[in-house]
Amino acid sequence: DRLLAGGGDAEIECSGADRKEAIAALVKKAVDAGAEIIVTLGGASVGDHDLVHDVLTGEGMALDFWKIAMRPGKPLMFGRLGDIRCIGLPGNPVASLVCTQLFLKPLLARLGGRAFRQDMRQARLGAAMPANDLRQDYVRAVVKEEAGTLEATPFSIQDSSMLRTLADANGLVVREPFAPAAAAGAACSVLMLR
Repeated sequence: DRLLAGGGDAEIECSGADRKEAIAALVKKAVDAGAEIIVTLGGASVGDHDLVHDVLTGEGMALDFWKIAMRPGKPLMFGRLGDIRCIGLPGNPVASLVCTQLFLKPLLARLGGRAFRQDMRQARLGAAMPANDLRQDYVRAVVKEEAGTLEATPFSIQDSSMLRTLADANGLVVREPFAPAAAAGAACSVLMLR
């Protein structure tokens, strides 16, 4: 688990052992350093080594939310430890990067007094997509301009441990919960990554 602490400067603490005492010591170090934000990576789900939630709440963090209806990124956690904002990013690399785009970047911008707006665009699907379940999906895709219209072609495999598809993607097709199946050519919303 990794902690990011500091006022206007970032301090990066290397991995802590998967023991509550070690994680608590890193949290205390961030508090003592006057951190405005504590960012953890991993350890916030429900496995035997997922101790961050228990440690932060044990240290007094008021939990605002934990586990959200999105894919990838369900185990995201947010709360406050006094005036310190605590954000627990999922340990899965793709989920962590998507949650960073959606939650951490806007938080950092706001705390820094800067405006932040996601680059959302309308496009057409380059391939059919199945119906969605109860979670909002952020589907990695390649977005290209075709005849003056953006076309977003989702990768056929969306396993959230696959960094290659994230590296190759320049956008995320945003699918609302319970969205019906969509044919190629259907309108879609895309969050541009670059």
